[in-house]
Amino acid sequence: MSSAPNVTRVSTDGVAWLASAGTCPRSTRALWDERPDAPVVLPCGTVFDVVSAPAIFGRRMLDRLWDEGAGSGPVAVFRGRMLLFTAPGTAQRLPSLLAWEEWGSQRAQEVPPLLCHGTGDAVTVPPLTCGDASGAARWLVAPDARHPWLPGPEVVLWAAVRAARAAVRISISPPPDQDAKVYDVSRRR
Repeated sequence: MSSAPNVTRVSTDGVAWLASAGTCPRSTRALWDERPDAPVVLPCGTVFDVVSAPAIFGRRMLDRLWDEGAGSGPVAVFRGRMLLFTAPGTAQRLPSLLAWEEWGSQRAQEVPPLLCHGTGDAVTVPPLTCGDASGAARWLVAPDARHPWLPGPEVVLWAAVRAARAAVRISISPPPDQDAKVYDVSRRR
């Protein structure tokens, strides 16, 4: 069981932080004041970047960040993908770190691609209040500070590699010989 917080409501400071990413923060806040249940599209690259992973693999990454690492920044789920909010510049640096780690070469079957959204990209941010029972767009870790801690590319790489290793379970032992005779030695006299 992960120790990740289950915060589904964005705090007032979190709203200010998210709105600061928009091209017109006052308009974003006005929209949310009128409709807090509305998702909003915000640009990446100045206040945050986003690393998007398939939901199951993203959950494994999130568990690693909270169980073995320093925790995560805000995290959302949208259309079957986990959106990890990261430090600006992560989207530019992470792909080269993944290439250095040989991400996707021989492990292409087991390790899903990570999508990096940075400068010039935009993401859909879930509503401030997540009353959506279907889970189409919701916060797993909602922003709760005006300047939340955001993991950088090295931390995201670490979590992805740990999650991939846990999913693959590589064995250094040779496979068992299927034709070998097995004797029960527990009944020896």
